[in-house]
Amino acid sequence: MNAAKCRALFETLRENNPSPTTELEYSSPFELLIAVLLSAQATDVGVNKATRKLFPVAPTPARMLALGEAGVSEYIKTIGLYKTKARHVIETCRILVEQHGGQVPKEREALEALPGVGRKTANVVLNTAFGHPTIAVDTHIFRVCNRTGLAPGKTVTEVEMKLLEVVPDEFLHDAHHWLILHGRYVCKARRPECWHCVIEPLCEYPDKVLVPRE
Repeated sequence: MNAAKCRALFETLRENNPSPTTELEYSSPFELLIAVLLSAQATDVGVNKATRKLFPVAPTPARMLALGEAGVSEYIKTIGLYKTKARHVIETCRILVEQHGGQVPKEREALEALPGVGRKTANVVLNTAFGHPTIAVDTHIFRVCNRTGLAPGKTVTEVEMKLLEVVPDEFLHDAHHWLILHGRYVCKARRPECWHCVIEPLCEYPDKVLVPRE
């Protein structure tokens, strides 16, 4: 996709959704970190359902740590891989308390050193909690970028690096949210809903589905 089409694509997404944000519910960088950690191989809806009960009880690393693995597990047992995630949550909270004064670090290296926190989670926290122009490439964004021709790549890291090259600076902060929402609700995995896609005229996908199934 050339630079003019790339700019037009993001202008269109911005026009249709001027203030995109994550669908995970949180009220602090710590809650966002935990919510994103829990969201791996789970839906935002499922995570929100669990954290609505968990966060009022444990809104800080110290209070989460006090729950212990078993306590956290009780709140998140409806989420996939909950035992592993509970362990990562507790280990992460211990590090936050012991090494970061109970605060979520704003540096990528420190975030990625936390148990269960990889590059994607770090990018979400840096972007959404601290305003950094990062792009967290998940399966939705990977699919949209390859289908549309926006930033094709064979790995999520390759797509991320390509996006950082081609997305104009003014769109970098919100690009992650626009693309993930587009992949979640329009450019779906099994069957893209091209018939109501606002960027369809710019999309270079050769197998567009322009008519909804009866």
